[in-house]
Amino acid sequence: MSEIEFTRLHIGGEWVDALDGAEFETINPATGEVITKVAEAKAADVDRAVKAAREAFENGPWSRMKPKERAAAIWRLGDLLVADQDEMGRIETLDQGKPYSAARNGDVPTAAGLFHYMSGYATKIEGETIPISAPGEYHTFTRREALGVVGLIVPWNFPLTIAAWKVAPALAAGNTIVLKPAEATPLSALRLAHLALEAGIPPGVINVVPGFGSTAGAAIAAHPGIDKVSFTGSTATGRRILEGAGGNLKRVTLELGGKSANIIFPSADIEAAIAGSTSGIFYNAGQACAAGSRLYVHEDVYDQVIAGLKAGAEKIVVGDGFDPASEIGPVASKEHFERVSSYLEIGKAEGTVVTGGGRVGDKGYFIQPTVISDLAEDARVIKEEIFGPVVVVTRFKDEDDVIRQANDTRYGLAAGVWTGNVAQAHRVANKLQAGTVWVNTYGIFDPSMPFGGMKESGWGREMGHEVLHDYTDVKTVCINIAD
Repeated sequence: MSEIEFTRLHIGGEWVDALDGAEFETINPATGEVITKVAEAKAADVDRAVKAAREAFENGPWSRMKPKERAAAIWRLGDLLVADQDEMGRIETLDQGKPYSAARNGDVPTAAGLFHYMSGYATKIEGETIPISAPGEYHTFTRREALGVVGLIVPWNFPLTIAAWKVAPALAAGNTIVLKPAEATPLSALRLAHLALEAGIPPGVINVVPGFGSTAGAAIAAHPGIDKVSFTGSTATGRRILEGAGGNLKRVTLELGGKSANIIFPSADIEAAIAGSTSGIFYNAGQACAAGSRLYVHEDVYDQVIAGLKAGAEKIVVGDGFDPASEIGPVASKEHFERVSSYLEIGKAEGTVVTGGGRVGDKGYFIQPTVISDLAEDARVIKEEIFGPVVVVTRFKDEDDVIRQANDTRYGLAAGVWTGNVAQAHRVANKLQAGTVWVNTYGIFDPSMPFGGMKESGWGREMGHEVLHDYTDVKTVCINIAD
């Protein structure tokens, strides 16, 4: 087993075992070997964490801090993440499998940047003065107030980054937190809790309860002491979260699945479109909810794009994240490896595998970057989210038809448009039913850019000033000021 410092539940500022002593193994997906054993939270442990978070919110110093003091603590947490790049990056690569260079130089500073950015909003949560027309004389205004205790459930594809997406604005708004990392990747969230204490965020403000969705996750969704739950993951699980949250009508934010359309028109810079579309699907081994997994290519440039995609996919070095030559690592778990592999078999039956279609090596959970073409519109690999390094390519003739095909999905998370025509760029972006549309680029994220889905890709937004609406409530105050 690897040397890992933080493996227990983090509740009320203490590192504690589960009440029943349960543990689970977390696995290195590059080798299939056990990294370490982690304490496994169940409903009773979630209840402990909720009580600690409630105590910290109602009676602790966090809600009484001046906004600038909260801002300073959140900023310090960002600084500590930067200082911890080497170790946090190592943990993320061990646990999730992505290349160490991507974890250390990408995910960790991205998470740090989210804390730095959101720290500024701690001093900018404002209400409004409202001139009302009721008879009499009144001073009427609104206040934005923290919700209270929020439950945050994060996935395994970007464990640290997506935790930061949720933790940073929740803290900026003044809430306290019960955080459940994915069972496949619990280690970075536990280390984040340690850094938060070091940053001066009081005990009980951030509680971390590793465990399984059916037990710990379900307990968070249903707990009457939690005022809001934010979940990122599959649409199917999102529905279960929503059902569980109905007991006390808690607020719910859902960032769910995607089957994002990426469209290449003949006027585009084709070489740039090929490069951007290649990284847009194969980055992080395709384990990105916004990955450009449905590629639509105009018939005039179809052969050129297919050839470029094939060449690009075949150049990608797939290997252990600690090998400096590796460009993508394994998928994150044996279970997910089997799921993606089953879709590869479906794709072989439904269309033509241009390249890839199998595993890499005989150890670990590595999958070849795969390109599939010649598919019917209703093919399963077009309609269903694969969440792996697999792109399906479809030929199109005209703008209206490709917009129809792009929108013919239950998902609406993201989309891409490659064109040299400015009017076409605006026209198509306006018509695509997606929460984010990238034009002549793909997969650009920034703390200032709201991100979230339409249709069955979810409710609410992460990042940007929009996210503060999901972590605050509005109170209206009306004062009679007549003599």
